[in-house]
Amino acid sequence: MDGARVDHGTAASGRVGSTGLRLPATLDVPVTMGEIKVSPDYNWFRSTVPLKKIIVDDDDSKVWSLYDAGPRNIRCPVIFLPPVSGTADVFFQQILALTGWGYRVISLQYPVYWDLLEFCDGFRKLLDHLQLDKVHIFGASLGGFLAQKFAEYAHKSPRVHSLILCNSFSDTSIFNQSWTASSFWLMPGFMLKKIVLGNFTAGPVDPKMADAIDFMVDRLESLGQGELASRLTLNCQNSYVEPHKIKDVPVTIMDIHLRQFHGTRYAAIDPAMVSAEELEVHKARIENRNEEEL
Repeated sequence: MDGARVDHGTAASGRVGSTGLRLPATLDVPVTMGEIKVSPDYNWFRSTVPLKKIIVDDDDSKVWSLYDAGPRNIRCPVIFLPPVSGTADVFFQQILALTGWGYRVISLQYPVYWDLLEFCDGFRKLLDHLQLDKVHIFGASLGGFLAQKFAEYAHKSPRVHSLILCNSFSDTSIFNQSWTASSFWLMPGFMLKKIVLGNFTAGPVDPKMADAIDFMVDRLESLGQGELASRLTLNCQNSYVEPHKIKDVPVTIMDIHLRQFHGTRYAAIDPAMVSAEELEVHKARIENRNEEEL
């Protein structure tokens, strides 16, 4: 996807389950090790990066949970949005790696929202609260769809400078579940978890992937009925991304994506972490691109 656009109306790469949960694939599941939740890296992350709780809506039951790591002077950070089964800490390995390279990373766990417009309005309020003008968003599965919908929502006054999508989708009709979306709120938690678990990979898998799935199942167990029901509702209610409203938003793969903004006001990395030679290369590329557009 380097330099590519999203093919709207179709699903991105990866196995599609009935609820849109896509496993296994790249960053949709965190980089793994044996017994992830008791690993030194995970314990170090939980002990050094505080989990913050923020309320931005009039309804004080709608609480955003987030980890904010890296240099606070960065005003255009990377924001991670998890899949249906994910919590804010499922990206802890990515947070550790990126902050080690000087990036500011914010990983979110969204409150219970039953409507896409309500989610987008709440997300805008959160960015206002955090005093973030523009952001780069990494979204996995449902998180990627929500990222696109927010970019669409804010297209007249853009808040999304770029999107990084992992196994996401742009049209919920591919799941053929829109007719059941309105009934998820009635289902008990165990039934909702069974729906999500039905999309996990069955049969023999690589040991590291097995550890990743175990970790995601553990995170799934921590979600309440309302959280799961609302996420499945957002995932399956009839909606699609209007391509003309986000056509100017770059969508690339993670490894290369953020480097294109080095040396600009939209850099998500501390400039001190980028060599002068690399900055010169990116400056030359930007100048060449501007000349070509003229």
